[in-house]
Amino acid sequence: MTPVKAPEPVRAKPDAVCVAAVEPAREAAIAEAGAAQVGEHLGHLVEGERLVTHYFASTHPGYRGWRWAVTLTRASRAKTVTINEVVMLPGEDAVVAPEWVPWSERVQPGDLRPGDLFPTLPDDPRLEPGFTDTADAPEEVLTVVEELGLGRERVLSPFGREEAAERWYAGDFGPASAIAQAVPYKCHSCGYWIRLADSLGQAFGVCANEMAPGEARVVAYDYGCGAHSDATVEAADHPTAEHAFDTTGYDTLELTPSED
Repeated sequence: MTPVKAPEPVRAKPDAVCVAAVEPAREAAIAEAGAAQVGEHLGHLVEGERLVTHYFASTHPGYRGWRWAVTLTRASRAKTVTINEVVMLPGEDAVVAPEWVPWSERVQPGDLRPGDLFPTLPDDPRLEPGFTDTADAPEEVLTVVEELGLGRERVLSPFGREEAAERWYAGDFGPASAIAQAVPYKCHSCGYWIRLADSLGQAFGVCANEMAPGEARVVAYDYGCGAHSDATVEAADHPTAEHAFDTTGYDTLELTPSED
């Protein structure tokens, strides 16, 4: 639940007429919600000069902890008060909805399912223009451009590369993970490690060992696991036992004569 903070009182001299106008405030709340919905008087708050808000408990079973707030004021030298507004506000123990978060911020890694689309913001700091115009390029040039990963409208910006590198390096397949700390082998010396062809290849590659926990994932060069290509088990040499022959027993075989 989102905590509800009560407004801080304003440093103003309490107006005696507005503070004493509890019944006019109650009548305004009853006019708004009905007598059955307005409970006891909970006090008042000085909002400003000759400006006071009176609070009344809400007796509606669906609004436990809420309160009716009636703000009233009076003109200078006036003897009667004027109702400014009547609203229902949550109290400290009120059940309120959680703070609203835009959908783009609610989506987390792993939430996308087949058929879902997650549009990229035009000002995404992780991307920058590709600046590769291939509109009139010949076919052989387009082949090379595609092979080099060029021709894209937007590519990773330096910020995007740095953010990805920090996330990968601190993740489950970085050197600080528990499995990497438990073995002496590192990925950069493993035959199953495929270095990335991008500038990120200075620190990352892809594991190609199906028996490794990082198989088909981006792993740091100093990550490691027990499925390293140099991990071998030295088996002890066992002497070969001689063949044993049973010379004390025999087997009875029933032979069926052939027609010939």
